[in-house]
Amino acid sequence: MFDYKLLSALAAVVEQAGFERGAQVLGLSQSAVSQRIKLLEARVGQPVLVRATPPTPTDIGRRLLNHVQQVRLLERDLQSQVPALDEEGMPERLRIALNADSLATWWALAVSDFCGEQHLLLDLVVEDQTVGLKRMRAGEVAACICASERPVAGARSLALGAMRYRAFASPAFIARHFPAGVQADQLAGTPALVFGPDDFLQHRYLASLGVTGGFEHHLCPSSEGFIRLMEAGLGWGLVPELQVRDPLEKGLLVELLPDKPIDVPLYWHHWRSGGRLLGLLTEHLARVCGQWLVPCQQ
Repeated sequence: MFDYKLLSALAAVVEQAGFERGAQVLGLSQSAVSQRIKLLEARVGQPVLVRATPPTPTDIGRRLLNHVQQVRLLERDLQSQVPALDEEGMPERLRIALNADSLATWWALAVSDFCGEQHLLLDLVVEDQTVGLKRMRAGEVAACICASERPVAGARSLALGAMRYRAFASPAFIARHFPAGVQADQLAGTPALVFGPDDFLQHRYLASLGVTGGFEHHLCPSSEGFIRLMEAGLGWGLVPELQVRDPLEKGLLVELLPDKPIDVPLYWHHWRSGGRLLGLLTEHLARVCGQWLVPCQQ
């Protein structure tokens, strides 16, 4: 039999990115949490954590975290059927990984009514859409939004649609770097903006234009900051068209190549044994996401 106090300690340390914050969430001392992790490791006969900053689960640790996530969701279902088991009467909570651009554009509109109706609280983890699935593999989240269609073992994926990105820059940037007009083969020779080291969207975009090789770029891991840097003329960048309507209307940004958008497919990944609430959220997203996302190209 599993000792869920030990598994809860593992989950808290990984989800809170440290022993101290994990202990605070559990209402325990850091020493007590450390002792629970050591006892868990003694029982499974191998380490469940890599003691780094932040701590990361080992292979067996990821399997245990996957189990904890699914048990939590199934427990919520049981509490809804047997209210007496829900001693605290607390709202439901789902931990979900999603990309910053979704969070900055359509996500809140898509889930606001659902969260209100279901008395649901969200614990959001922001990851680039190309790497969000690693949170599922690590057992840290109940669901994620990412650009990969293939689910991890024990999970399902659902195509939500695609975010359409377009290349933009400020009028001053265009005047300085493209006085004779924007040419696709000139983009690699001008400073660009990239969200982070895991963001290869600009690389894909340039490759689709027939431009290969490296290019100068700033790194800016903030969707809002990305727009501010573009408006200030630091570089050109690819931004969801949902995010720049206001700057375009005000003339703060100009599209570089209107006939050359690029679509990023988004898939919703969720555990098969995720319980009723996760299933309802999945059905809800399938119904509403078409309001903001374009169909994925086959």
